[in-house]
Amino acid sequence: MNIDELIQMVGCGMEYNFYVDEKEYWISHNKEGYYLTRVEDSFSQDFDTAEELFEKGRINGLSIIELWDEIKEYFQ
Repeated sequence: MNIDELIQMVGCGMEYNFYVDEKEYWISHNKEGYYLTRVEDSFSQDFDTAEELFEKGRINGLSIIELWDEIKEYFQ
């Protein structure tokens, strides 16, 4: 799966977990919006669209798009 396919799948309601620096993160949604959550402390960032989550959500100061090469193995 490439990043565009992942954004589309999240927009259609799919949810995913992945790891960055051995910390687990979760991409989820509900009727209120889309969420990027760090599992260990439940820190969550919320967004109106899947696209916004991938562009504006931050992990260690980087967007998911910028982290793609590091995390793409979790989305095979």
